[in-house]
Amino acid sequence: MARPVFGTSVRRVEDPHLIRGAGRYVDDLQPAGCLHAVFLRSHLAHATIARIDFTAASTAPGVVAVWSAADLADLEPLEIEAAVDGMPVPERRVLASGRVRHVGEAVAMLIAESPAQARDALELIEIDFEPLPAVTDMEHALREDASLLYPDLGSNLAFQKDAKHGPMKRSFDRADVIVHERLVNQRLIPAALEPRGALAWMDDGRLTLQVSSQSTYGVREAVAASLQLEKEDLRVIVEDVGGGFGSKGGCLGEEIAVAAAARRLQRPVKWIEERWENCAVTWHGRGQVQDVELAAQRDGTVLALRTRILADMGGHLEPYSSFIPTITPDLQTGCYRIAASQNSILGVYTNKAPTGPYRGAGRPEAAFLIERMMDRLAVELDMDPVDLRLRNFVSPSEFPYTNAADLTYDSGNYAGTLQRLVEIADYPRLRQVQARARRKGLLQGLGIATYVEVAAGSPADQATTRLESDGSITVITGSTPHGQGHQTTWAQIAADQFGVPVDRVRVVYGDSDLPAYAVGTFGSRSAAVSGAAVHQAAVALSTRLRELAAAAFEAAVPDIVLEDGRIQVRGVPTRGMPLAELARWAVQAGRGKELSVAAEFDPPDNVFPFGAHLAHVEVDRETGAVKVLRYVAVDDCGTVINPMIVDGQLHGGIAQGLAQALYEGAVYDEDGQLLTGNLTTYLLPTAADVPMFETERTVTPSPHNPMGVKGVGEGGTIGSTPAVANAVMDALRPLGIHNLDMPLTPSRIWEAIARSSGRTPSTAEP
Repeated sequence: MARPVFGTSVRRVEDPHLIRGAGRYVDDLQPAGCLHAVFLRSHLAHATIARIDFTAASTAPGVVAVWSAADLADLEPLEIEAAVDGMPVPERRVLASGRVRHVGEAVAMLIAESPAQARDALELIEIDFEPLPAVTDMEHALREDASLLYPDLGSNLAFQKDAKHGPMKRSFDRADVIVHERLVNQRLIPAALEPRGALAWMDDGRLTLQVSSQSTYGVREAVAASLQLEKEDLRVIVEDVGGGFGSKGGCLGEEIAVAAAARRLQRPVKWIEERWENCAVTWHGRGQVQDVELAAQRDGTVLALRTRILADMGGHLEPYSSFIPTITPDLQTGCYRIAASQNSILGVYTNKAPTGPYRGAGRPEAAFLIERMMDRLAVELDMDPVDLRLRNFVSPSEFPYTNAADLTYDSGNYAGTLQRLVEIADYPRLRQVQARARRKGLLQGLGIATYVEVAAGSPADQATTRLESDGSITVITGSTPHGQGHQTTWAQIAADQFGVPVDRVRVVYGDSDLPAYAVGTFGSRSAAVSGAAVHQAAVALSTRLRELAAAAFEAAVPDIVLEDGRIQVRGVPTRGMPLAELARWAVQAGRGKELSVAAEFDPPDNVFPFGAHLAHVEVDRETGAVKVLRYVAVDDCGTVINPMIVDGQLHGGIAQGLAQALYEGAVYDEDGQLLTGNLTTYLLPTAADVPMFETERTVTPSPHNPMGVKGVGEGGTIGSTPAVANAVMDALRPLGIHNLDMPLTPSRIWEAIARSSGRTPSTAEP
């Protein structure tokens, strides 16, 4: 009998063709007669459009079309999700009309025979702007005298959502200690390796759109709605995708414009985003300022948490912009039993790029908030941060546990995960190492962070499994993988149901014409929803094959067994056949359609992965540089399908979270000009900048899907940022420094050290 492959470290089947350079990205495709699109973008952060003249550009060599917002007025506005019932949602059009609200906003589209001709002709468009005052600071944007992005709204407040749970006043009145902090979760640029891109063409009167996206079916829905097409009249294809991290989870104006252009011109049209556009236009992540108060007793029991959060919406709302920050207050109590919680979250328009989902999407902001405050409380109480957390954790016996925000966690063992981290990191010894280093004048710190995140959830995902004539299995999934390893893990899920090797299972995805569906590959939802749909389809097909075999052998269905790629009557090997032979029998019997089974999985509720991370760092007194000496993570994503892929997801996530803590940050000047608009000014870490990661896991299955799995794509990002920040602040604690804004760059740390020693940073030499 074949050994089960579910739960084993099967090598990724996705990698060989990418390593050989055989990947197919949007820009690799060049159909005959293809036109090329570029966009004229605003160089000002806030202005009205006084005049635009296409005369010279339209007659330039190779130019086929030049359009403004008025020329695309027949397109419906983008569908924008509202975070609060009744909140005003300004129209989001493909091109700006009348006013621009951030640098890089598209005001015209030009299409030419070649990319070079398109870029040259773009320079010939004449446009006059009338500058308006820019607002880039959220607090300033909310002032009565602030310049308004949407004058009709009367303020720059996009929305406000307030909630209060539990005995807030009584908790604060009886508190022995109240800790207050202002925390900044800076803007980040997702910086996928492959920028966005789209190629559209007409195929026998039907529109086809190939994109770099995280959501095949989401793109179809958005483009069809804007172009007023029936979904059946649009085919969306997604092949290889060079990263997304949330920034390709929605459909923005350029993709829609490309589809409309191909339909109008009846020729293929391609647009490939340049890196500066990716930095300035594709939505940013994070962007929160959090005022936090934590009330506790002297023994470390946390009583209540109160927050006021400003969330930067940028110049306009994208499909998920307003929804993402509302996740933060729902999870602001983290893994802890905190009975009282109050929050006020304000979405604020500023003259900056829009914000949207970025790896973690509201959950890293929540984890950073509560984990920084737990460390601040530990310092205030002179209590070890591990002991403080253990005192306040929700216990395993309390699950399913409903937190103060009425969010019900499915399962968990937070103490078990943290205790495992303490064990494998040898935490007591690390504290001794730190003490010896401090006696030598070295600034070493240990940072602990725990997290719980919400993942999966509705809507239902659909999958199809099919037995092929050669006895292999085809799995058709609605998920849109772009590095997650779905082709491997989905094959593992199916292989064990049929007793076949993984290489006998082919996973197909990325075509909206296929019989499958998923809202998208984001939110750590894939294994728990798309994977569960694959599981259901595989189980249903194996049942169907037993029924077919029972008919072929004239036996009872319960007597049919399926293993090692062979189906037979139990205990009678001579009455059996390979799966390929069963497929032939079904076709000959007129039952070939029964070799394919579709299934869906609609999750009853969310799943809640969790974990505990530790960072050990050293800060150079003379330069402020941070060196991560060791990083250890223990995560729990429920049942594990492929341990190697889980580790890979965690490695990437930890690197991105560490990067937020130490390196990355989108910076604007007062005029709304992006100062970090390319990869020479926006600092991304290299392999040399991150340590080796030690990963371990506990397993607490979820009751909300048949495999007990939870998500893991974002856990590393959620846990690592507060762990590293806590470690740096622990290192600086002997100098009286208790909080610094991220990123914790050498210059920022050096200036703080200089101030703490009485030096003047502006005159001291680093």
